[in-house]
Amino acid sequence: MAKTNPKIVAREKRLKRVRKKISGTPERPRLRVFKSSSHIYVQIIDDVAGKTLVATSTLEKSLDLSGTAGKVGQAHQVGMAIARKAKEKGIESVVFDRGGFLYHGRIKAVSDGAREGGLIF
Repeated sequence: MAKTNPKIVAREKRLKRVRKKISGTPERPRLRVFKSSSHIYVQIIDDVAGKTLVATSTLEKSLDLSGTAGKVGQAHQVGMAIARKAKEKGIESVVFDRGGFLYHGRIKAVSDGAREGGLIF
């Protein structure tokens, strides 16, 4: 069944346009962000091998989001968590893939958190 929601169709068009130019390598994997209405999901992907190296989201139990105010604050915490996990795996530098979403709000908060955690974009 084809998606008919115009917002989803437009985001998927933007996603395809961005993915033509961005690809993750073993030296510099892709940091991919997806947001739903209530959660945010982040993963670091090596496109050459087709493997997800590190992933986290607001659903992760080990992440303490209880004192965080709002979804933007939670997104910032998720960004810092993905940076911490990437450092443990030896990943220093990534390519940022916003997933067709506009670069503001929660998407920007994830990237700011990841930069604050030590990842280089």
